[in-house]
Amino acid sequence: MVETLNQLFFNTIKIYPKDELLLSKKEGKYVPISTAEFAEKVKYFCLGLKDLGLESKDKLIILSENRPKWIISDFANLCLGGITVPIYTTLAPEQIKYIIEDSDAKIVICSNQELWEKVEAVKNDLTKVTRFITFESEAPEGVLSFNQILERGKKVDQENPELFEKIALGIKPEDEATIIYTSGTTGPPKGVILTHHNFVSNVKACAPLLPFSDKDTGLSLLPLSHSLERMVTFTFLYKGCSIGYAEGFDTVAQNLQEIRPHLMVVVPRVLEKFYAKVIDNVQASSALKKKIFFWAVKVGRESASSELENKPISGMLRFKRKLAHKLVYSKIIAKTGGRVRFFVSGAAPLSKDIGEFFYALGIVIMEGYGLTETSPVISVNTFDKLKFGTVGPPIPGVEVKIAEDGEILARGPNIMKGYYKKEEETREVFEGEWFKTGDIGHLDEDGHLVITDRKKDLIVTAGGKNVAPQPIENLLKTNPYIENVLAIGDRRKFISALVVPNFEKLEEYAKFNNITYETLGDLVKNEKVLNFMEGEIDRATPSLASYEKIKKISLLDRNFEIDKGEMTPTLKIKRNVVEEKYRGVIDAMYRED
Repeated sequence: MVETLNQLFFNTIKIYPKDELLLSKKEGKYVPISTAEFAEKVKYFCLGLKDLGLESKDKLIILSENRPKWIISDFANLCLGGITVPIYTTLAPEQIKYIIEDSDAKIVICSNQELWEKVEAVKNDLTKVTRFITFESEAPEGVLSFNQILERGKKVDQENPELFEKIALGIKPEDEATIIYTSGTTGPPKGVILTHHNFVSNVKACAPLLPFSDKDTGLSLLPLSHSLERMVTFTFLYKGCSIGYAEGFDTVAQNLQEIRPHLMVVVPRVLEKFYAKVIDNVQASSALKKKIFFWAVKVGRESASSELENKPISGMLRFKRKLAHKLVYSKIIAKTGGRVRFFVSGAAPLSKDIGEFFYALGIVIMEGYGLTETSPVISVNTFDKLKFGTVGPPIPGVEVKIAEDGEILARGPNIMKGYYKKEEETREVFEGEWFKTGDIGHLDEDGHLVITDRKKDLIVTAGGKNVAPQPIENLLKTNPYIENVLAIGDRRKFISALVVPNFEKLEEYAKFNNITYETLGDLVKNEKVLNFMEGEIDRATPSLASYEKIKKISLLDRNFEIDKGEMTPTLKIKRNVVEEKYRGVIDAMYRED
């Protein structure tokens, strides 16, 4: 019986012995870690932490990119009864200091010298930290290395070989497992307290819904600091699935070819970029290849439509689809490594068109929904219940209802214990046993949850029209000339937008049309370029109602950045920050009107 994450760990190492449980890049190639090595390192690191003075209920910081040592450290701390506090690597020193101090952390782990320098910059202000650890083999002065902790733990194990299992299996389901600080699109981050039971209930509810096993390999791309990737990792291990770690968003195309995963969890932006790249390559090809591609997509959509509606597929359509697969689909699927059966998309809304496009090609996107506070999954599409434009039905054991104002409320074993040291804020997000998600949506006729937008992001125009910005932004981001966009218009006469162009494509356009410029700032102010981009906006949004149409745009000369506080680590735009930063640009669009 698996009731805690520690029992999940013991279950995995007992039932799924394999040579390649975890895979990470070292010196240019992927190197495996076996189940036995994983188990041993978790045990030694756990006892090493105990030898350093870490006790049950103490907080341990992990500041690292995705790698095997991340999850080894996490399980080691959990088995000790500690509470893991992950930190996004993209945060600035002051933000890192806030989380370390607010969480009352005792030990801080950094993966490398670059991240250590961020911690070192605020080290003197950390009042409760007693030890620093690095994953590097060479540790800076005053810092212990990962291997030194393993050696300490090995000695403790030799002296008391039954200690590790005794401590680990003494942890109870209701014990706290982690404090995850919300990336927060508004205000300072809040520490979400999740218990072993919160996570395990989510793992056990989701594991049977998607078909994968110990014969498969998943690619880990989203930061492990994010609740979804962490929970998915627990689920992979629960079912004995091997995990390969991507080096980062910039290298995911290469890592897909190297790991050749069967499944992975992504954010919509990854799929949007993949889609834009495919369309871009097609547009640059010959007239014949374009014709074949769009014919194949049409065949795929016809076939997909019949499949999703449980209608019979004619022999002729089957033949066409087989031919389309050979000529088109197989080449695109090969870009994912050739073995992908499905992607799971979360953390932000996915465009219905993107989901349907990939399905037509034979790559199934399972979109789900949840929050850090819900451990995190509330609902997810499955092969049996797949409906694009929705985030699927609620998972087993989780209930959903819609409040009078359209807000989505959730109840279940996955709901957080509360916000750390924030009792008032905790009370504010509960209505009895129901957690208030802050999202607006509805349950459709098939019981699938449909998300409209964030409650606080809804735009109410001066004319009293309610406009959900995210669906509009998702439509626009499928255009190859648009990298990012933020729709504006609350209490304004019309909808406008801040648009970040795809500069590589825009510069190609400028060159082809003999538009001269010195800097990107000059390029985005060029009247011909502005007119062209306005045309692309109109072309991408033909189905919008008149009050949803974007009437004016301002082109920006750079993308929004995490380091500047404009985006969360999961690539969601912080609307209030961006709107304040570009207040003058926004006001000018309405003054000119």
